[in-house]
Amino acid sequence: MKIYLGADHAGFELKQKVKQFLEQTGHEAVDLGAFSLNQNDDYPDFITPVAKEVAHDLTQSIESRGIIFGGSGEGEAMAANRIDGIRAAEYYGGPLDIVKLSRKHNNANVLSIGARFVKEQEAMDAIKLWLETPFSNGERHVRRIMKF
Repeated sequence: MKIYLGADHAGFELKQKVKQFLEQTGHEAVDLGAFSLNQNDDYPDFITPVAKEVAHDLTQSIESRGIIFGGSGEGEAMAANRIDGIRAAEYYGGPLDIVKLSRKHNNANVLSIGARFVKEQEAMDAIKLWLETPFSNGERHVRRIMKF
């Protein structure tokens, strides 16, 4: 699967590690930046392109997803969710059930990681689960998604 990646300075290091992890597990990781650590960068510059690529692929019936990184993941999820067709879920630690439900019930196509709140292995576990969890396609979940 094609996975678009984007991060600001706070998520840069974790994005680099996740990119390697994805490539090692057979995914096509497309890095949309940041490409270097710059403490003064702004997350929308890297998050919006990820969301736009995932949304474009959706219109072409191409299966892809996005993983975005920032300090908390909150602003990043908000920026991604401004793009039509994007359903970004946020993960900043805690039970992995929330990651699973974001796919199973909400068909999330972007995962926003709060890099300042998760350890590397915790992020990898969350991403692996998120990528492996299918959408349930349950009638009530489809109905709800179609309302926005």
